[in-house]
Amino acid sequence: MTSIASMTNMRLKFPGVESLLFKDFSISLNKGEKVLILGPSGSGKSTLLQVLTGLIPNTVDVPMKAEELVIPDSWGFLFQDPDSQFCMPYVDEEIAFVLENLQIPREKMEKYIEYYLQQVGLDIDEIHTKIQMLSGGMKQRLAIASVLALEPEVLFLDEPTAMLDPEGTKRVWDTIKDVGEDKTVVIVEHKIEQIVDFIDRVILLGENGEIIADGSKQEVFDQYKQVLIDQGIWYPNVWEDYVEGKRRDIPKIEINEEKSSIHLSHFSGYRGKEKTINVKQADAHPGEWITVLGENGAGKSTLLLALMNLIKTKGTYYVLEQSHKKIKNIADYVTFVFQNPEFQFITNSVYEEVAFSLQLEKWGEEEISKRVNELLRVYHLEDHQQNHPYQLSIGQKRRLSVAASIVKEQSVLLLDEPTFGQDAKNTFAILEQLEQLRAEGTTIIMVTHDLNIVKHFATTVWKINNGELTKESSSSDYTEHQIQPAFS
Repeated sequence: MTSIASMTNMRLKFPGVESLLFKDFSISLNKGEKVLILGPSGSGKSTLLQVLTGLIPNTVDVPMKAEELVIPDSWGFLFQDPDSQFCMPYVDEEIAFVLENLQIPREKMEKYIEYYLQQVGLDIDEIHTKIQMLSGGMKQRLAIASVLALEPEVLFLDEPTAMLDPEGTKRVWDTIKDVGEDKTVVIVEHKIEQIVDFIDRVILLGENGEIIADGSKQEVFDQYKQVLIDQGIWYPNVWEDYVEGKRRDIPKIEINEEKSSIHLSHFSGYRGKEKTINVKQADAHPGEWITVLGENGAGKSTLLLALMNLIKTKGTYYVLEQSHKKIKNIADYVTFVFQNPEFQFITNSVYEEVAFSLQLEKWGEEEISKRVNELLRVYHLEDHQQNHPYQLSIGQKRRLSVAASIVKEQSVLLLDEPTFGQDAKNTFAILEQLEQLRAEGTTIIMVTHDLNIVKHFATTVWKINNGELTKESSSSDYTEHQIQPAFS
């Protein structure tokens, strides 16, 4: 077979980190292969993709050496964070930028733009829309469309559906499978159910960036299942194994329906002058775990922003039976984990980030140290406590944002896609920590697209359609089959 990308004895080390991430690392990718790279969070999967494209060290200045490095002549790269790859402010201009570089005549561009947007299911009324007005999932679709517009020979995909709803995930993977049939495709992805039938080779990385296994999907999933379990890596049927094991004997947690943590009545949230979320009436109680479902752009994140008073609101909103208008600092009662974890980082180290709010509360240093170190252990960040938050992987950043948000143990916890970009071990660690908080009376309101969380952890489902909270139901009323059509 013809090699299309390769590296021999590659070494890489991030500044400020003592050990090498990759040491004498060698790999070769063949033309036409469909390769899935698996590994625990922080094992270097995203970094490896950037080296294979030459982004490291040519664009991203990271110290590395290799005896030989061969990169493809024609490639497209999709980053985990779509905001990091946009070059233009408007949707149509972003794809037009690609088309200009391909010397597509201006008069033909609109047809091409509409074609690529349609391929990824990005349905918007006006294509000349500001990218910053899109939801996270809509941005991800736009990023995929701009990569497809390159018509590259090799596709490097770094969790391309992490922020998409179930229908969007299926649609995007169907598109990638179709356009990638005659291409080389290299994928880093946690949600592997949709792509197991597409890939033919799996490369399994260990915690320190070493290759544990490299072979056919059948060989790796069959022969290395215990390694996948031990390393906390997603594999087919991992949820079934988890439920059969740890989840089997979880005691029922009672919800205190006599008290209201959140009460909303004729409540609206605005982005600029436009009303983007409306709630006729809804209540959340101590010990309740509410999952907020809906299509990308439906208004799920906007609801959380409104509950944190981060956007203009109207209507009745009570927090612990107090009007939110009379609460001086709503963060004393409600805490928020942003969809993009970088939005909330304000210090220069992982330890300081978790400790910051406790320092504001004048906790003693011994108490702070005990609490912070406890959370760093739970979220597997103890080896990174002196790192700057921006030095972490996406999954590590997400865990840090959760740890920093729950450190004060406020009564209401809002989370926007807290498990995206996480390996199995850390996903379950986050969910089990949240369940412990719920047992202590915390109210959890979580935006998610993971229907397994709805099925196995949530008590209540809020559904949002086109900016309206349309239905409030017990999660026990739902099965995965029943939830799925809501997104079609």
